[in-house]
Amino acid sequence: MAESKNNIITHGLSGKVGDLIVFSQRNGKTIVSRAPKDKTGEDSQKQKDHKRKFQRAILYAKVVMNDPDTKELYEAKADRSKGITGHNVAVADLLNAPDIDSIDMSAYNGRIGDVIKIVALDDFEVKAVTVTIENADGSLVEEGSAVDNGAEWIYTATADNADLSGDKITVTATDNPDNMTEKSQTL
Repeated sequence: MAESKNNIITHGLSGKVGDLIVFSQRNGKTIVSRAPKDKTGEDSQKQKDHKRKFQRAILYAKVVMNDPDTKELYEAKADRSKGITGHNVAVADLLNAPDIDSIDMSAYNGRIGDVIKIVALDDFEVKAVTVTIENADGSLVEEGSAVDNGAEWIYTATADNADLSGDKITVTATDNPDNMTEKSQTL
């Protein structure tokens, strides 16, 4: 892909020329690229799944950009100088689920008031983080929401847990389009 620099002949051109090149406009610049080849064969299941997910992302962006409050949030993250609109940010938000970077259980000893610290990241924002604590036999000890303190999410224990051996801590992070990521650790 090449960019045409203030060329009076190509300025503002858009479209395909023969089977060789395509002119397009992005951010007021004329872009010249090789013409795409005709597709042969059927899409693989992975390609079909990706297309479906991208279609969902486009629909999600259209819906949220019609809501003034949500549109304002996405527009605030847009970078017009790089050609990134609020619509682009919303599409990317649906395509990218949050990441759970770390779960720090060093201060959790099974007592009420003990804390578990979670670092959860997203390309736009993490909306919620929940924590579930189960005994080794699968019985529920407690579950609840963590609180965002700006740098990490803090979960404060609400139940005593006498035997931590083999207990499983499951953290779930959710973003605005309700993508969920789950990570578990065993004590």
